[in-house]
Amino acid sequence: MKALLLTEYSNLEYVDFPDPVPADNEVVLRIRACGICGSDIHGWDGSTGRRHPPLIMGHEAAGEIVKMGSGVTEWQIGDRVTFDSTIYCGECALCRGGDVNLCKNRRVVGVAPEEFKQHGAFAELLAIPARILYRLPDELVYEHAAMVEPVSVALHALSRVQVGSLSSAVVVGSGMIGLLIIQALRVAGVSRIIAVDLDEKRLSLANSLGATDIVKSGDDTVEEIHALTGGAGADAGFEVVGITPTLNLALNSLRTGGSLVLVGNLSPRVEFPLQIAVTRELNVHGSCASAGEYPRALELIASGEIDVNPMIGATAPLEDGEDWFKRLSKEDGSQFMKVILKP
Repeated sequence: MKALLLTEYSNLEYVDFPDPVPADNEVVLRIRACGICGSDIHGWDGSTGRRHPPLIMGHEAAGEIVKMGSGVTEWQIGDRVTFDSTIYCGECALCRGGDVNLCKNRRVVGVAPEEFKQHGAFAELLAIPARILYRLPDELVYEHAAMVEPVSVALHALSRVQVGSLSSAVVVGSGMIGLLIIQALRVAGVSRIIAVDLDEKRLSLANSLGATDIVKSGDDTVEEIHALTGGAGADAGFEVVGITPTLNLALNSLRTGGSLVLVGNLSPRVEFPLQIAVTRELNVHGSCASAGEYPRALELIASGEIDVNPMIGATAPLEDGEDWFKRLSKEDGSQFMKVILKP
């Protein structure tokens, strides 16, 4: 098969690679579309330390089954599917409790930290455990199906709070995940959704996708948010960047007793305003990957209730992947929220 191989940091090569052979509990997929995640860019340049070459990256993908292991009975050749980016064991206490995203034995597709190496979907073929597969709705094209992983991340972020009780929410960061959270909040019926970002184009897109109010980040941002919420502050906040200034902005935008969901993790460490969180009894939740949200995510994409098309900036052949990684790593690459590679 052909694959896009990270041979060394900041260097991808389009190479011949051995075809995968499925284990008893695995299927082999012919990959039809795979998105370039921001984490792939940071893995490509070595900044995260979670993608050690040589490695085939890529975890946001969809395709069709072309081979099956002897123990797979619930699928058929030709089935159109996507898969969870987390390969969970299914047997530990966390998995049995439904927290598959926190599985202590988990592997992540297309990732290679010190503990494991798991080749990914920037390739024509991929072997994957059958237990993490999800069937695609007939009307869903592969390019849109490749967006299910980020949509599931957004839905999982909402699950960390009692979203049905929210009348207002602030989303700090209008990148792709932020825009998906905004749409998920709209679908959930939250009446006031405030989008915060530095980029006016992204704020305009946030407005068109469901944000009732947009605020360009600046010196008066917190005051503006409090004014929009009757002086109290938002019921909940979703921080989708992961740096000290945006974390502090999100916390200060909440009402007393409000909840903050931490989704972004651009910086491994931030300064945390402990006294504000304690004296105002704020609830702070982490949100990692997803845990069973794939079926709902597929349903929302297929129905159009969550529109992923505005986030797809380009589609390109897999052999052009090296050029796209170089382009996305540059400053002007931020104009492309998602690039889909097609083997």
